[in-house]
Amino acid sequence: MLAVENEDQLRAKGYDKTPDFILQVPVAVEGHIIHWIESKASFGDECSHHAYLHDQFWSYWNRFGPGLVIYWYGFIQELDCNRERGILLKACFPTDIVTLCHSLA
Repeated sequence: MLAVENEDQLRAKGYDKTPDFILQVPVAVEGHIIHWIESKASFGDECSHHAYLHDQFWSYWNRFGPGLVIYWYGFIQELDCNRERGILLKACFPTDIVTLCHSLA
């Protein structure tokens, strides 16, 4: 199970711009480390995605590191071009999550 802080918990800590979830322990998705998840109940078209990048996603990246955006109704595949810079796009919650374990040994 993923340990997360949700948007309400983050706002209570004083964050003004917050993704839906911050992962307390990062995970890997398709070989990319993820620190936050943003869920959009929409289709990722060019106009809305570029607005979200400008208004939200890069702010999250600056504050929290790389993240994952889930567009519930899919997205234009060519928009998934910022993976190497730290923003992944998916159409559903990934099933291939690799958790990073901490050892106390």
